[in-house]
Amino acid sequence: MATSPTAWTRAALPLCLLGILDSETRSYGYALLGRLGEAGLDGVKAATLYPALTRLEEEGAVEVEWGAGDGGPGRKYYRITEEGRARLRRDQAAWGAFSRTVDSLLPVKLPAKGDEE
Repeated sequence: MATSPTAWTRAALPLCLLGILDSETRSYGYALLGRLGEAGLDGVKAATLYPALTRLEEEGAVEVEWGAGDGGPGRKYYRITEEGRARLRRDQAAWGAFSRTVDSLLPVKLPAKGDEE
């Protein structure tokens, strides 16, 4: 069975989440889903997001705090830790190397997003 884009997204999700959290003070699940969607990963479901965040928390890459919701129940906010930033740097370098390797094996080089053909 071939690997699907859904599997690719699931594999890259921790890296993407750490990248988002590195650029923000803190964020909550629904906002993270929104940011992923804006970036083009709009197929990520809450049932995939929250277990990934829990694993990142268990690994010490993110910390959690509860805060007041906007007129509703409290929200669980996520913040990247120093350990998470170190992982982000390592994983980003590894992702770049992996991506270059895969690209080198493909027969056709596609133009980068925004490039004119």
